[in-house]
Amino acid sequence: MIYAPRAVAAMLGIAPTTLRTWDQRYGLGPSGRTEGGHRRYQEADVEVLRRMVMWTGQGVAPASAAVLARQEPVARPDAQRAAISDETARSARRGFLTAAKRLDESLMLELAAGLIAEHGVVSAWESVFVPCLVELGHLVAESGRGVDVEHVASASLQSALRAVPRPSRPGVLSALLSCAPDEQHVLALEALGGALSEQDCSWRALGARVPAEALCDAVHRLRPTVVLIWAHRADLAQQVPLDELGARSSALLAVAGPGWAGLSLPPLVRRPGTLTEALGLVLDRVRH
Repeated sequence: MIYAPRAVAAMLGIAPTTLRTWDQRYGLGPSGRTEGGHRRYQEADVEVLRRMVMWTGQGVAPASAAVLARQEPVARPDAQRAAISDETARSARRGFLTAAKRLDESLMLELAAGLIAEHGVVSAWESVFVPCLVELGHLVAESGRGVDVEHVASASLQSALRAVPRPSRPGVLSALLSCAPDEQHVLALEALGGALSEQDCSWRALGARVPAEALCDAVHRLRPTVVLIWAHRADLAQQVPLDELGARSSALLAVAGPGWAGLSLPPLVRRPGTLTEALGLVLDRVRH
């Protein structure tokens, strides 16, 4: 199919002027023209623009979104991806940290998306993303500077993880992911969500700072197979009503994050220590 600019704009729900701007500034234009010089978009052009709309809708800056829009979308694997070698992981960490310290959002997104596409979420997270985030955290703690770098890096990783396509078919909700009340760190939950999507498992995330009552209500309404709650400090973890959740739902309860270390948990609550363990816990419950 061949489309005129006005038709493409209508299909994507954007203004024709936006379409023209993306063409002029970022080169996201049509690949053909009529004999009279009128712009005409082919299916492949429209798909690139759909990705541009998706990325900008997630808050990615247009220039960075354009870089990602030209890439093929991250797809769920049909087979086991190759593990990341130590040498590849070291090289990827150097590249990502260099891009982070330059606040080069588009490069961080490109690197993160490439690692996920080639090696999968779990390997990319555990071998590259977590070590990079830890190093950036140490930089902030030791120097008191670099919060901007840490925030941009986290936002870039979040965008790359959200690009993993979710299952399209309806079905039982495999996992409900939530932060503890007043907990603002959501990136680990995004990583688990991306890994679940790769395994064709449905999931939903409630986001940051979920009040205890709202969490209980969501569990009651959605009836997920597994509920996993993240907390990075003990005072935040202690606000989670685990006993009430256990009494009101048949879901398997799990907690994750350093905030749960040393806390006494109800007997049936699980505490995976890594992304691999958390993913395995959900898959085991769903499939068996």
